Amino acid sequence: MEAVEAQKRAALLKALADPNRLRLLSIVKACDTGESCVCDLTEPLDLGQPTVSHHLKILVDAGLLHREKRGTWAYYSLVPGALERAAAAITSL
Repeated sequence: MEAVEAQKRAALLKALADPNRLRLLSIVKACDTGESCVCDLTEPLDLGQPTVSHHLKILVDAGLLHREKRGTWAYYSLVPGALERAAAAITSL
C-alpha cells in the first residue's frame, strides 16, 4: 500500500473511531428522509451545536457524509456507497 493510500485510509478510520461520529452516522442513516438537519443532531448527542458541527465536518472531509446548505441550516446525508467503501478499506488491508 502506498503512503498516500495509507493516509486516506487512516483519515477514514480516524473519522469512524469516535463514538459521537458513529452515533451521528447512525442517526443520519436512520432518517426516513435520508437526511438530517444539524439542528436535529445536537439533542440526541447532548452536545452543543459547534461540537456537533465539528464532528460533522470530519465526517464530510472523510467522504462519509454530504453537506447541503439551505438558508441558515445545513443538512447532512450519507454519501452513496460510503459505508461499503469504508468496509472494503478495512477488509482489503
